[in-house]
Amino acid sequence: MDRPVLNSMLLGSTDPDRLKAWYRDGFHAETNNYGTLDLGGFGLIVEHRDDVDAKAPEPGRFIINFAVEDIEQTAAHLRTLDVNWLVEPEDRGPGYFATLIDPDGNYVQIIQMKPEYYANL
Repeated sequence: MDRPVLNSMLLGSTDPDRLKAWYRDGFHAETNNYGTLDLGGFGLIVEHRDDVDAKAPEPGRFIINFAVEDIEQTAAHLRTLDVNWLVEPEDRGPGYFATLIDPDGNYVQIIQMKPEYYANL
């Protein structure tokens, strides 16, 4: 049997249009014919769900991570969208990390790893 490949994620929301627009605008996502956001080959499906709260009760349970080439440039773009930051970009040794909060209260990280990190893999 072939090993399964993680290629998408369903994010339930009480306001999927708002949440989908936030990810589309914040991360330059393209939307396919089915409404799935393409985030660099990874699909983010945002659907209306009646079985979720309007705000994530445990926002750290899962964190959506975006690898970026320039964390300061990405953060500057996100600031134009007036996002809520949990942690502004900071150096954490092997890379630079920042955590923001999407409109449903989920944690989202942007990460720029340093060249030394990749050299030591």
